[in-house]
Amino acid sequence: MLKLSRLTDYAVVALFRLWQDAPEQKTATQLAMETGLPEPTLVKILKTLARAGLVSSRRGSGGGYYLGKEKGRVISVKQIIEAMEGPIALTTCIETPVKNACAISAACPVQTRWTVVNSAICDVLDQVMLADMHPVQAVPAAEAEKAVAHG
Repeated sequence: MLKLSRLTDYAVVALFRLWQDAPEQKTATQLAMETGLPEPTLVKILKTLARAGLVSSRRGSGGGYYLGKEKGRVISVKQIIEAMEGPIALTTCIETPVKNACAISAACPVQTRWTVVNSAICDVLDQVMLADMHPVQAVPAAEAEKAVAHG
């Protein structure tokens, strides 16, 4: 089953909250109170997101985490997943395209097709932006614009 980790799910929640309140800066404690996420877990997530360049941080007194309002429109769900979990790879042969990475890799008739499937999933995830995760928005902004233009 394809399933994102709880940390990745929480990362989307935290980023979305930062985006909603942008450009306001929040501490991990504030974010934990506002989202209901456990603070120690949130600290770990925010550090990971900061290392990936998806969220900015300020240290010291008055420090915290923040996200520019426009950044929510350019951060894709794919970027969040990869920041939290690493490269998206549905099968071992995609993750490690080395001969003998899988017991049947030399004779596998579908190995190259998994690359196509993986690419399609990555393309979709790369088109869904953080801003598109808004609960009142039923379809991604790009799709809504296309529908109106062709309407």
